[in-house]
Amino acid sequence: MPEIAEVETVRNTLKNRIIGKEVKQVIINYAPIIESDEKEFKRILPGLKITDIKRVGKWLIFELENYCLLSHLRMEGKYFLKSSEDPIIKHEHIIFEFTDSTNMRYHDTRKFGRMILVPKEKLFEVEAIKKQGYEPNSKELTKEYLFEKIKKKNLPIKTILLDQTIISGLGNIYANEVLFKAKINPQRVGKDITIEECERIKLSSNEIIKKAIEDGGTTIRSYTSSLGVTGLFQTKLMVHKKEGEPCKICGTPIENIKIGGRSTYYCPKCQK
Repeated sequence: MPEIAEVETVRNTLKNRIIGKEVKQVIINYAPIIESDEKEFKRILPGLKITDIKRVGKWLIFELENYCLLSHLRMEGKYFLKSSEDPIIKHEHIIFEFTDSTNMRYHDTRKFGRMILVPKEKLFEVEAIKKQGYEPNSKELTKEYLFEKIKKKNLPIKTILLDQTIISGLGNIYANEVLFKAKINPQRVGKDITIEECERIKLSSNEIIKKAIEDGGTTIRSYTSSLGVTGLFQTKLMVHKKEGEPCKICGTPIENIKIGGRSTYYCPKCQK
């Protein structure tokens, strides 16, 4: 599943290839992905140029002059650039045809991805954007902020870290890695986490996501970023998908449990 580092890799990859391109037409093969009015979506975009690509949490923000196209990749969404002459294949649900005879195609096997088109000045009125918490590298993500957010919560800290309104961009992979680095058991509830442990979570989040972005993110199962770019951070994972393998710190076998329906990998010795 694309998380903050993967989405940043997609952003950087596409930004180098499509800035300045003008939309000729939009082909919609699976309308439920579009949360905006479908007719307006197809009417407004032709004639607009892509001026920038930004990111908020796990959301890609395509800037097209006076509009913003928000795109969430969810589980397996991918973007590919192709020639207009290339045949449309299965699962290419939204196709942006450019005036230079190239396409940007949104491919999504599970069809979970979502797109929203809004005027640029209304970007931060979109509920999904407005409610985003601070990102791991934000100066506002302090131990005091995190402690205030979790000190009354009776949920496992692993579940809390997946709440995008608290820390924006963390998903299952990086939540597992952050808790391992912070030496915190994922089953502990938020109200029992100390302010010193909040500092460890903050520092671990920042360090891991920074390194993952440098390495192009993590590729798990069928997810790869746009244009076939594959992340390298999977070679540096400490616990995620390491069930039964010896912990790289203490040698204890990594365990896999379910928390909130999500696979949670941890070292029972390092994360008591």
